[in-house]
Amino acid sequence: MKTAGILSLTILLLIYSCRKESFITTPDARVTITADTLKFDTVFVTAGSTSRYFIIKNDNNQKLKVSSVKLMGGASSVFKINADGIIGPEVQNIEIGANDSIYVFVQVNVNPNAANLPFVIRDSIKINYNGNSRLVQLEAWGKNAHFLRNKKITVNETWNNDLPYVILGSLIVDTNRTLAINKGCKVYVNANAPVIVDGTLLINGLKDTADRVYFQGDRLDEPYKDYPGGWPGIFFRGSSKDNVFNYAVLKNAYQAVGLLDLPSPNVNPKLTLNECVIDNAFDAGIISINSSVTARNCLISNCGNGVEIYKGGTYSFTHCTMATISNSYFLHKEPVVILTNFIKVNNVPSPADLNAVFRNCIIWGDGGTVEDEVVTVKDNGAAFNVLFQNNLWKVVTPPANVITVNIINNQDPQFQTIDFSEKYYDFRLKPSSPAKDTGTSTSVILDLDAKPRTAGPKPDLGSFEKQ
Repeated sequence: MKTAGILSLTILLLIYSCRKESFITTPDARVTITADTLKFDTVFVTAGSTSRYFIIKNDNNQKLKVSSVKLMGGASSVFKINADGIIGPEVQNIEIGANDSIYVFVQVNVNPNAANLPFVIRDSIKINYNGNSRLVQLEAWGKNAHFLRNKKITVNETWNNDLPYVILGSLIVDTNRTLAINKGCKVYVNANAPVIVDGTLLINGLKDTADRVYFQGDRLDEPYKDYPGGWPGIFFRGSSKDNVFNYAVLKNAYQAVGLLDLPSPNVNPKLTLNECVIDNAFDAGIISINSSVTARNCLISNCGNGVEIYKGGTYSFTHCTMATISNSYFLHKEPVVILTNFIKVNNVPSPADLNAVFRNCIIWGDGGTVEDEVVTVKDNGAAFNVLFQNNLWKVVTPPANVITVNIINNQDPQFQTIDFSEKYYDFRLKPSSPAKDTGTSTSVILDLDAKPRTAGPKPDLGSFEKQ
């Protein structure tokens, strides 16, 4: 009997030992990965490297086989991995003992002087086991800059042109606070980082190219640097007031400028745009709901929608060029300008008074499916006061309920250069343009290039004066 008991115990121990030596293969195996993102916050002023690590834990009473730990950017990535002592970019068939773990080390090597290096460099590591895939994101700062993550302006603040500014997470200007961005500043915004203004945003650019203030996405590498929708845009909420942009360039946003459903809290326009460029926005150059904008010498070009105005408000556009040309990023299929004095809430119109003036403007589109580049829709529950004076536009069916004076209809404005293959667009006018010398006299004496408007009574239409 004693011998039989010893034999039974031995068999049990052998079974338990074999169980521990076998692999767990079910998809519900318990695995802990100690990081979902590795952030390398070192700013690389000169070429260098830094390392981080995470741990893969097998929380089971059986061995686990990790089929692969793979750097998704491959051998060309600036990141390098070492999983359980084996160098990547992919390490396969790693065995992790029961209730044991392995280390995955990640190194980034950056040369900040490399051409087109993004300010924020990203990659990921995919971990595969038992039919499951898990990702660890990698993020490193590639160039020297002011890196601002979830930044909130709670006291008045001024940015100067010492280093670029990189926005991660979001940038919020608090109510009754002012952010002033001075000449020459370059602001690079992450794809998930909206700029939200509850207070006041002042952009103090100057006429020279180097002195303008630039907003664009934070990826400068090919092909991403020219993609539309690279960052969300700048949004002005209800309490925001007295925003002024001078010589600002907003490129490649999703909605470059958004004004939400509340008018300015004072008599001034919520936003004043002087000599600004809004280019290559995926959805809208300017979208405004019951707000107020004054724009002078502005170029709003190649956006999914140029200017969208809903539910009324007060607007003045003088010497602006609004043009969209179909290209490999956009099939031009929406009007350049849309005006309404209402929006629908739960399918019920909510109207508000609309007062808008477009004077000495070019409103044009080409290469798409749009016949009418100006579309207006009126609700009788609110005022609809819209004047188009001395404009050139592309329209087959004239917009309803508006006043028009001296309109040049369906004549090509003859822009200087439209090069689809190189994606190069120069919206200055050729000498033969019908937009030359056909404007009405205003107080605007310079153009978008800060060159003089004609001394005569009839300036050119659009944002550029033919010199």
